[in-house]
Amino acid sequence: MKSRSSNRRKFLKFGFAAGATALIAGGGNVLSALSGPENKETGEKMKLLTPDGKLVEVDKGHVCCQPAGNMESREGLTDKKMVMVIDLAKCRNARKCLQGCQKMHHLPSHMEWIKFYLMRDSEEMAPYWFPKPCLHCNNPPCVKVCPVGATFKRTDGIVLIDNDRCIGCKFCMAACPYSSRVFNWEEPKLDKKLEKVVYSPETSSPPKVGTVSKCDFCPDMVRKGELPSCVTSCPNGVFYYGDRNEDAVTNGTDTVRFSELIDTGAAYRFMEELGTEPSVYYLPAVDRAFDYKVGFEGLTEEEIALYKKEANITE
Repeated sequence: MKSRSSNRRKFLKFGFAAGATALIAGGGNVLSALSGPENKETGEKMKLLTPDGKLVEVDKGHVCCQPAGNMESREGLTDKKMVMVIDLAKCRNARKCLQGCQKMHHLPSHMEWIKFYLMRDSEEMAPYWFPKPCLHCNNPPCVKVCPVGATFKRTDGIVLIDNDRCIGCKFCMAACPYSSRVFNWEEPKLDKKLEKVVYSPETSSPPKVGTVSKCDFCPDMVRKGELPSCVTSCPNGVFYYGDRNEDAVTNGTDTVRFSELIDTGAAYRFMEELGTEPSVYYLPAVDRAFDYKVGFEGLTEEEIALYKKEANITE
């Protein structure tokens, strides 16, 4: 019996495309032909990367996908422009933000939508911790390369993935200069309460095998007037989240003007020279609240060694 994933992710019709190569899904199942009327040959070829790393070439007219579902999730929050400011001086690699994110999105412990790096700007400067979610770029390369419109940018600036449309080609992962995306290799182990939940790009839940996922900026929480769990789970108030149009962001305790915070705090956007125009801003790690070594607590010797190598620490 074919897996639920294989049945869901049917997107190619090869009935009259002689010699076409079948795509192999992440679980090893061959994707069968899409039912319905035949798609017309366009003569325009496009390459797709299969979940198991094979590059195949097909006629563009044969690339199909599920129709867009909840249009509200694709249009965005009315009159809003969501932004985030991350205060690097307050981060100590507690990883509570990640744990809150994983719990909210029903992710396994190894699925990390927030990455942590130990950064060091020069040999004369002390290292500091650098949390990195998806940066929700205003000029996102990932959107431009998706062949089926699964990755899209909304009017409120949030970049989402519709996993009902995602075919697992990984083009978006290759295009993202920030390595913000992860691939769902395994069939998720869902609680019974999630088995009948209808999937939404706004919640990224329930997760689906053979698709790409990432930080979604939690627009479903905004609709309810609540903050993302990465903000509320952080014990040090590192993450400020809010609406640029209202010129207000909050870390759950302090609410400040966004424009004033990034101005007086000398904020910057990570790798802004790429022209991606991220919606996430960073406050430099000045007057740090913690010694970077505090972030090693609970880590294995191997993990500590990797972080030290990353920051070029020889002590």
